[in-house]
Amino acid sequence: MMRHKIKSSKTNMTQQIGNEMNVYQKLNAARKEFHSIELKKSGHNKFAGYKYFELGDFIIPALEIFNVVGLTSVISFFQNEAHMRIINTDKPEEVIIIETPMSTAALKGCHEVQNLGAVQTYLRRYLWVAALEIVEHDALDATTGIKGTAPVISPRGGIGDDLPADIKEFLQDLAASVTGLVEVGQAVDALAMIDEQQLEADQKVYLSNQLSSTVRSALKKAKP
Repeated sequence: MMRHKIKSSKTNMTQQIGNEMNVYQKLNAARKEFHSIELKKSGHNKFAGYKYFELGDFIIPALEIFNVVGLTSVISFFQNEAHMRIINTDKPEEVIIIETPMSTAALKGCHEVQNLGAVQTYLRRYLWVAALEIVEHDALDATTGIKGTAPVISPRGGIGDDLPADIKEFLQDLAASVTGLVEVGQAVDALAMIDEQQLEADQKVYLSNQLSSTVRSALKKAKP
């Protein structure tokens, strides 16, 4: 397992920060320290040709830095929103709240807890990305292109094979749900279900590879 070394020692950084810094100053200090370390991107979008951070790539060093500067985080999920509370441990009354709308998943053959877990996995990463100001310009450029046109999604062997296991399982279950809808003549609803997931390019390709040619043809015909 790869370990990440924080450049500043806890003692030195604590002396630099001090207990007089407010929660906003501490968060800025944490972001500065986070962006000074070298992290390896383990996620790889073969379709668009870029690498990206998975949650496991940065969560441990991020928590270490939060601990050093005197911050802690609490992520909570509500009916309509997910919150990340960033708290000044020296002055717990100082709190920053980052919010994001909740999403949904309705996968065939999965109970409610599995659907909820799939949604929370995505949102937890996005909240940390927002908190740490992680910006992956190459991901945006690679998927939009110079003229701003989206890539054409079509089945391609091997693309998506390196997705995390839980994402693959999610997409496989989604494929089963889509197939079920198409089989009962609800291809339009199946397309809406796919759109609701806001999948990335390689995830769309992997999903397409899980569908039969008959299902893909029905979805193509159902597009407006």
